Amino acid sequence: MRRDMKGSQSGEYAWRLVLLGAAVLTCAVFVLSVSIGIYRVPFGNVVKIVFAEVADALPFGMFPVERSWSSAEGIAVVAIRLPRTLAALLIGSALSVAGAAYQSMFKNPMVSPDILGVSSGATVGAALAILVSANIVWVELGAFAGGVAAVMLTTLIPKLIRNHSIVILVLAGIIVGGLSSSVMSVIRMVADPATTLADITYWTMGSLARVKMREVGAVGPVIVLGVAALLLFRYRLNVLSLGDAEAKSLGVNVGRMRVAVILASTLLTASSVSIAGTIGWVGLVIPHISRMIVGPDNKRMLPLATFTGGIFMMVIDILARTLAATDIPISVLTGIIGTPFFFFILLKQRRSLW
Repeated sequence: MRRDMKGSQSGEYAWRLVLLGAAVLTCAVFVLSVSIGIYRVPFGNVVKIVFAEVADALPFGMFPVERSWSSAEGIAVVAIRLPRTLAALLIGSALSVAGAAYQSMFKNPMVSPDILGVSSGATVGAALAILVSANIVWVELGAFAGGVAAVMLTTLIPKLIRNHSIVILVLAGIIVGGLSSSVMSVIRMVADPATTLADITYWTMGSLARVKMREVGAVGPVIVLGVAALLLFRYRLNVLSLGDAEAKSLGVNVGRMRVAVILASTLLTASSVSIAGTIGWVGLVIPHISRMIVGPDNKRMLPLATFTGGIFMMVIDILARTLAATDIPISVLTGIIGTPFFFFILLKQRRSLW
């Protein structure tokens, strides 16, 4: 008994240490991301500029900061790099936690927002809003509606054909994704080449190049609330993974819980799509990496996925704006990493797929 208690305590201590390390690494990568670019800004000045921005938002000038940096450094950090770095951090966390929640709820390691068709459906909704020149609020609402419709259709197909296997669920997601791609083709055909077509193309490729602080301010609170909701649900997600009968016997309302998880996960995916377009593979890759580090327990895995997703997306964004003279679409880089990782998952799961 004492050995079991000591083992449990040591495991809890190790998890907290890993989580603390992930938080520290997130802060370090954040500063690195804001520093790196065509115009280099020293680390020390980056910290001062960011701290000055926070201090300016506080009342009564509580923490005055001596402005020892140039105006060019201030513009590079505040107007260009800070918004896209914050967006990368939020989007990475959102897609990772949403993917982890989907995988736990469906008890399927290959489920993710893009494989279920949520990302493509959200892209269609956002593109329709852009087509009518809607503002960021309506773009986000359109993305959310498209994502909800896509996930409902994906989960409805296995019920209609009375086959709930992993393969059928993945095929249903492919069907919904193909339908969304066809709708996107129609939208591009009717879009005005001089105005909306460029914005729609930008959305479908996935990029943070044109993200502004006002967009981060509009979508950021929604993402924070969605991630917080799923983190609160992580204990019940463990119960759902045991099966419906076990969950009901433990007092969990399975129907309501699934609806809540789907809505929160879809809201996170739609919010990400509304400011950065379609970004695939993050919701599949990061939960698996987090699970490899701390195990399948959602109590530990979801908080770690929050940090690892943010770190991953910030690193991807650094590569997107430094590997070439122009910004590389983020979906290209995530696809290069995600495709071989998905093949690795297929190899591990090949015996249970059929």
